[in-house]
Amino acid sequence: MTSAKTPSQKKIQKQLLDAASELSDAVDQLQFAEPVTHVYNPLRYAWNLHKQYVRQIGADAHVLFLGMNPGPWGMAQSGVPFGEIDSVVQWMGLKGEVERPSNEHPKRPVEGLNCSRSEVSGRRLWGLISERYPEPANFFQHHFVANYCPLVFMEESGRNRTPDKLPATERDALQAVCDAHLKKVIAAAPWTDLVGVGAFAENCLKRVVKSIEQTSEDDSAKKSAGKSASSISIHRILHPSPASPAANKDWAGKATSQLVEAQIW
Repeated sequence: MTSAKTPSQKKIQKQLLDAASELSDAVDQLQFAEPVTHVYNPLRYAWNLHKQYVRQIGADAHVLFLGMNPGPWGMAQSGVPFGEIDSVVQWMGLKGEVERPSNEHPKRPVEGLNCSRSEVSGRRLWGLISERYPEPANFFQHHFVANYCPLVFMEESGRNRTPDKLPATERDALQAVCDAHLKKVIAAAPWTDLVGVGAFAENCLKRVVKSIEQTSEDDSAKKSAGKSASSISIHRILHPSPASPAANKDWAGKATSQLVEAQIW
């Protein structure tokens, strides 16, 4: 049940979509040099699917999961954070076409929901979620998954490069834009728990929440979140990437234990 002080479902969705649109415009203004040769912005070419995804969030959403940035076979294809195709199509029920990035890497084609490759991190994350919540509405009523950075970075070879591996000047410019967006996401709903999927995302949450707490000039932004930032708990779960040896041994069991210990599940 929502109260007069709780944002409505449509208001939360609008704030998240407005913030994502502003983020998409902002990151398109950034410049990245070699070894990065190709940059994908799925908030631009997969916007239709991203809108469908955001519109699943419920009025009682209070747990936010945050990832780092899209994978080439996940959100890069579907516009959905950790957007493994089977989960997006079969569990979420999303439909539609995506456009193509302007500078497409020949080894990383964007095929949208027709992509036959599987994003392992997304398969693990959404697989765990869908097993616990067979009906997606039951998950999205109380939870939401977002990414800190919306861009995919690739080298000439097709190798993926994560945001933390960018040169300092590029990383700082990207961080400023993504931090500003994350503040808007935190203000959009009455979150009680923020969960970093991996250490990078957890550190982003800590940095942005600390910045909100230290900003005395914008009291209205704090109030719009329905509570002060200091009342929000920050947690971390193991990242499901196959690049992590720990994630390749019962990731679902480990992540579940961490969420139970945090009293989220």
